Amino acid sequence: MSQDTHFGFKRVPVAEKAERVASVFHSVASRYDVMNDLMSLGSHRLMKRFAVELSCAKPGDIVLDLAGGTGDLTKKLAPLVTPGGQVVLCDINDSMLSIGRQRLEDKGMVANVSYVQGDAEDLPFPDHQFNAVTMAFGLRNVTDKDAALRSIFRVLKKGGRLVILEFSAPVHPQLKKAYDAFSSVWPGVGEMITGDRDSYQYLVESIKMHPPQDELAQMMSDAGFSSVQYHNLLNGIAAIHQGVKEN
Repeated sequence: MSQDTHFGFKRVPVAEKAERVASVFHSVASRYDVMNDLMSLGSHRLMKRFAVELSCAKPGDIVLDLAGGTGDLTKKLAPLVTPGGQVVLCDINDSMLSIGRQRLEDKGMVANVSYVQGDAEDLPFPDHQFNAVTMAFGLRNVTDKDAALRSIFRVLKKGGRLVILEFSAPVHPQLKKAYDAFSSVWPGVGEMITGDRDSYQYLVESIKMHPPQDELAQMMSDAGFSSVQYHNLLNGIAAIHQGVKEN
């Protein structure tokens, strides 16, 4: 792996990126869902609902909500795995994890949800642990995405399913042009909401640097996943990728 990597449009040492990303999410944690509303044109909750449906979570399953942040997917998954199942909300950022935990506990979701601070590139779980792994708007912030996909593959049970929801590449040039113009105002909006322009500038740039749909599908196949496919949402502004661990 190269000794440097992208942080938005910048090149930074690999060892630095995780710290910089952590700083961003410490800053935006309390307002993260507000910005997701803006970036997804208000539709991220519907997208997450679709991702949960594609996970095929059922009673008794153990599901990992990776980069689970503020707990939106966990909130939807926990009732599906009851009775007998469990959802593990895992995030590398303690600020995001704390907010997610507080929100879920405030809703009384304590019986079958647990919380783990962990790195997607080196997940702190045994092999063959989970029936499904979901990851919403998190993969683009991972330094070594290939390592993360291999780590996810390792912790899935045979027949387990990975579902990734992420901002992606609009399929029509005119839509891309319009969305680029729209996204150019986000840092200013972020500054007005939180006083932090730089963090929201990174979020905009991280979307543009994320692998397009076909490239991510190939990365999943290279990590060992079978039956890899994706669904474009809002004409590619976001996409849901899914794959199965057959062996």
